[in-house]
Amino acid sequence: MDDRVGRPTTDRPAKTMWRRIVSRYERPSLGRSVWQAASTIVSYGVLWYLMHRSLAVSYWITLALAILAAGFLVRTFIIFHDCGHGSFFASRKANDTLGVIAGILTFTPYYQWRH
Repeated sequence: MDDRVGRPTTDRPAKTMWRRIVSRYERPSLGRSVWQAASTIVSYGVLWYLMHRSLAVSYWITLALAILAAGFLVRTFIIFHDCGHGSFFASRKANDTLGVIAGILTFTPYYQWRH
């Protein structure tokens, strides 16, 4: 046993291995960030368009599309949240710009949320 923590010392190799696994995600990747933001926002917009068009056809289709859109709304909020922490892009300006856009789409004020 490790007297300082009260856990077996075998936890240290697992912690080291875990640290090595997550270390590649510690810094934002511009390519991945742009792809995630673009694919999320475009998909969310397309679903809104399809929901609007489907109202003339069937409310059930609109409801099914709304469930999908809700998933992209949550994904947009996650991006918004990461921008607020300054972790989505390396640039603060890029985080703030995307954060404001995502805030509009999620009906959440970015600068008030950030503080």
